[in-house]
Amino acid sequence: MKRIIGTLIFFLLFCLSPALAQQSFEKDIIKTSAGDLEITFIVHGTLMMAFGGKVIHIDPYSKAADYAKLPQADLIFLTHDHRDHLDLAALQHIRSNRTTVVLTESCAEKVAEGIVMKNGDSSTVEGIPVKAVPAYNVVHKRKN
Repeated sequence: MKRIIGTLIFFLLFCLSPALAQQSFEKDIIKTSAGDLEITFIVHGTLMMAFGGKVIHIDPYSKAADYAKLPQADLIFLTHDHRDHLDLAALQHIRSNRTTVVLTESCAEKVAEGIVMKNGDSSTVEGIPVKAVPAYNVVHKRKN
């Protein structure tokens, strides 16, 4: 009986650990002259930041986190239209009528009401200076 219970406990922990770990992400806090910048690393290019009382999501991806459990965004950045950077399901959970979205032209074809920025553009969004810079995969691992 002890062996069955032990096996059952091991199985449950093994199966549940990814779900439990999903919401415990690594964080860094960077001290700035304007206050602390808290960066939460979710996966790949997906981040959540807290700065100046604002919550900022970058490329939210619902396969990496349960966005229904994360704070709603004041500001969302969508860097490009790959499915792991532009996830409409994740956006539904964190976007409200007060959320500002900053996105590329290709993302704007799929997401309504955002501020389109092109490489080299600069702006101040929600009181935060923003500059769009080019970033590309150096080694292409996708077939498309």
